Amino acid sequence: MRILACTTLSFVLLAGCTLAGITRPDNYTVRRGDTLYAVASRYDLDWREVARWNNIRPPYTLQVGQELSLERYPAVPYSSRSANKPSTKTTKTAKPAPQKSAQKPRRPQAPKLIIDKSKKWRWPTAGPVLRTYEQTQPRHGIDIGGALGDSIFAAEAGRVVYAGAGLKGYGKLVIIKHDDRFLTAYGFNRKVFVTQGDSVKAGAKIAEMGIGPRNESLLHFELRQDGQPVDPQRLLPRR
Repeated sequence: MRILACTTLSFVLLAGCTLAGITRPDNYTVRRGDTLYAVASRYDLDWREVARWNNIRPPYTLQVGQELSLERYPAVPYSSRSANKPSTKTTKTAKPAPQKSAQKPRRPQAPKLIIDKSKKWRWPTAGPVLRTYEQTQPRHGIDIGGALGDSIFAAEAGRVVYAGAGLKGYGKLVIIKHDDRFLTAYGFNRKVFVTQGDSVKAGAKIAEMGIGPRNESLLHFELRQDGQPVDPQRLLPRR
C-alpha cells in the first residue's frame, strides 16, 4: 500500500519519498539496544509520531519483543482512559530520554540474516565492487563498477514495485520485491526496461548502467530484509 501511494502521487510529492520509506515494514519488533529514536530514524520517521501511534508515554521506554506499528493509523487497542486524556502535558514536558541520542543516534543493530536455500542470489552486473556496504553509507548498499550501458540483471525472481526517478539520490531506480521479506534496489541506471507491476525472472535484464554521483559509471545495489538494509555480499556468490 505504501509503495502504491508513493508511486501514484504527483512528482512533487513523490520526490519526498525515500527508499527507507518505501521499504518500511508495517510493524517492527523491538530488539535489544533499540531506542524509540533509533527505530524511528531507521525508517525516516519522527519518533514523536511513532510514540503517538503506539500510545507510548514518557519516559518512552521500549521492551525487547515489543511490537511497534510503523503505520500512521495503526490498530492500537487504546484504553478509554488514555484515549480521552489530553496530551498537552506530554507535549510541554522536557526533552524525553530518547531525545538524548538525537545528536549521536545509536547505530541500528544489523538484522539476523535469513538464509533461504530456495533463493539463488546472483550478481546484478559483472563489474568490480567499487565501494563496499560500509563505505556507501548512508545509502546502505554496494557500488558495482562497469561501463556505461552495461546490462543490469534481476538478482532473483520477483515483482517490480518501483521503477522511476522520483527518489532523490538514486537516479533512475528499480526496486524488486522477491517475497514478503526481501527486496533489492538498483540505482543510477541509464535506461530502465521494466515498469511497476512487472514480474521478472532471476537474471532478467531490467536496466542499463548509468552514471553515479561521483561522475563514474556504476550500479548502486541494495538488499533489504524485512525493510532493513543488509550487506548484499553476505548472500551473493563469491567471485
